[in-house]
Amino acid sequence: MNVLVTGAAGYVGSHAVKQLLEAGHSVVAVDNLSHGYRRAVHPGATFHKLDLADTDQMAALLHRRAIDCVMHFAALIVVGDSVHEPLAYYRNNTGGTLSLLEAIERAGVARLVFSSTAAVYGQPEQVPVVETAPSRPVNPYGWSKHFVEQVLRDQAAANAEFSFVALRYFNVAGAAADGSLGEAHQPETHLIPVLLLAALGRRGPATIFGTDYPTPDGTCIRDYIHVEDLCAAHLSAMDALCPGDAKFYNLGIGRGYSVREVLEAARGVTGVDVPVEYGPRRPGDPAVLFADPAKIRRELGWEARWTDLTAIVATAWRWLKNHPRGYA
Repeated sequence: MNVLVTGAAGYVGSHAVKQLLEAGHSVVAVDNLSHGYRRAVHPGATFHKLDLADTDQMAALLHRRAIDCVMHFAALIVVGDSVHEPLAYYRNNTGGTLSLLEAIERAGVARLVFSSTAAVYGQPEQVPVVETAPSRPVNPYGWSKHFVEQVLRDQAAANAEFSFVALRYFNVAGAAADGSLGEAHQPETHLIPVLLLAALGRRGPATIFGTDYPTPDGTCIRDYIHVEDLCAAHLSAMDALCPGDAKFYNLGIGRGYSVREVLEAARGVTGVDVPVEYGPRRPGDPAVLFADPAKIRRELGWEARWTDLTAIVATAWRWLKNHPRGYA
């Protein structure tokens, strides 16, 4: 297929571009480079520096390249920032997707794979979380994705030819197994790279937020899915889309690891006594959050290959150790 990838210079988008090319697809990579890195985009893709808000240019590009499917990763993703800058998140994540959907409609593109988030569930009443759990976000980031999901439902109902799948990510982690790509946010907020950067001496102690949760070791438990497994799910979802489809899938490994377990894995992989400090709980952080991935396994045959935490951390460490300044 001819696939356009938004957010192609970001963490997940760049890994998706790589997998799409390896699978034999033709890839048009789009990013405004506000947070992504041009160097992260595989040279086999055609790159365009373009903002989602530019509906006219996006529609022209989709039409000119005869795009069959759009994989939409472009988004602001820091939950805490969304609380302090909600307008930026609604403008970029929700408004930007509306602009993209207008361009898609003009160009007659029929398929969309959307990067959603487990944040749409808020604090679920039961874990593991299934796709039928109520959508009750507790922060603007989650709401910005929730609103997009509703727009997609409405668009699919209005246009029988349009199809989409929304993939609700749990915690994405790791790096390309061949060491070619990794995670490089500025600033970095994800737990695994924060611990590894602390191990490298590239930052001060990592903060553990809350040690009094009702969990075996008092720290939060989360589901960590390897970025390569995540991207493989996108390709499976794209291949399975049929006209009129409106589907939602959780992407996780189906079990959780505590913050202390992640810390010990980082210490074991690096051989460094990673420095940490302890802080209070963050508002809105549920004690335990992990996915039930049974639906995507049953319907698409997808299953995570990377389920061992140490192995996941090791891929991230390999990349960061060899690229201590990221893509800079």
